[in-house]
Amino acid sequence: MNTPIYDFVQKYAKENYVRLHMPGHKGHSFIGCESLDITEIEGADVLSHAEGIIKESEDNASSLFSSLHTYYSTEGSTLCIKAMLTLICKHAEGRPLILAARNVHKAFIYAGALLDFDVQWMYGEKSEHLCSCKITKEAVESHILSAERKPAAVYITSPDYLGNISDIKGIAEVCDKHGIPLLVDNAHGAYLNFLIENRHPLALGATICCDSAHKTLPVLTGGAYLHLSHKAEKYLSDARDALALHATTSPSYITLQSLDLCNAYLTAHFSEKLYLATVGVAETQKLLSKTGFESAFNEPLKLTLYPLSYGYTGYELADILRKEKIVCEYRDRDHVVLMAPCDNNFCDIMSVYKAIKSLEKKQAKEPSPRFDLSSEKNVMSLREAIFSPSEYVRTEDAVGRICAEPAVSCPPAVPICISGEIITAEIADAFRYFGFDEIKVIK
Repeated sequence: MNTPIYDFVQKYAKENYVRLHMPGHKGHSFIGCESLDITEIEGADVLSHAEGIIKESEDNASSLFSSLHTYYSTEGSTLCIKAMLTLICKHAEGRPLILAARNVHKAFIYAGALLDFDVQWMYGEKSEHLCSCKITKEAVESHILSAERKPAAVYITSPDYLGNISDIKGIAEVCDKHGIPLLVDNAHGAYLNFLIENRHPLALGATICCDSAHKTLPVLTGGAYLHLSHKAEKYLSDARDALALHATTSPSYITLQSLDLCNAYLTAHFSEKLYLATVGVAETQKLLSKTGFESAFNEPLKLTLYPLSYGYTGYELADILRKEKIVCEYRDRDHVVLMAPCDNNFCDIMSVYKAIKSLEKKQAKEPSPRFDLSSEKNVMSLREAIFSPSEYVRTEDAVGRICAEPAVSCPPAVPICISGEIITAEIADAFRYFGFDEIKVIK
């Protein structure tokens, strides 16, 4: 597969032009990549109106993902989430209502404030963790039938931060039955398209989805995809404008080159490498299980460790692993999340087992409390809450106040309390559990 963006920039860098254009470094080296950092000069195309080499590269990506069209983002899935919700709002009849699983990324909340749509939250059958919200197809249908008006879209996050994958196929069938588009935040699952059994949301029936290419593929931070499926044709003419509405007019050409080169990488026996990588994760999990250490790999490239039963908190285990030169993706008191490389580097993932097998098993620690987020009461819209005057108060003084902004760390970027909802005593406990001493509330 050709790499038109990368080839153009490489050629430009080698020809030593006098750069009387942006960026201000003029191609001179400060950190080492400046010669490849350009702007929309002649021949470089324009991301917001791609007709040349960017469009050609996106077409390559579209063929890889079997999409109607795949659009590039250099601002991560955050931009793509806002864009796909913009498309839904633009084509909705009346005020849009979105059915959304509760474990949304905070980008969804900000999109709701900017676009001013209504949300009906869907909660999992049981409260397990802030990041997880296991929604069944039956639950989705129940929410559709009980909604005050026909939803403009159903929105879910899959995989979630702990590696749980939703029943996309079943949920998509329910959405198709009711004529409602299914949107999937697939930020952690770009690689699912290249498994022997394709588990990507597009292949399973999603209407529109986004992938953070940089999370699981060899792409620089910020590289992402917005995918339109073949049943999303009515959104095609508006998609690039929806991205431009929320995006910078100065996209990173370094990131665009990375996305472009990734196309070629994905055609060079990537599926075989990926298969072996997933085998490595599975084998590591089996070895850990034999030692009595609890772990799971619901998502093929993600290993989630549960150290409490072994006598360690997630924080303690993450520190132990770091001393062994192993840095995790995420940790809290209950979990350590590890994202394995997609290129079959067995040594990397097996190093986790080697580090853990030498640990002394101690008395199990008590599990953390489970917080019931479904008890939250909404009294303001997302837009009203986020744009209202606000102030910080101590967490213990926030009970009974209205949440202003979605206070949450990133990762996992899943709001503890939704903007516009009353903060209960249980929610205040959840804030304290996740390390928040102050909360921003409506004045």
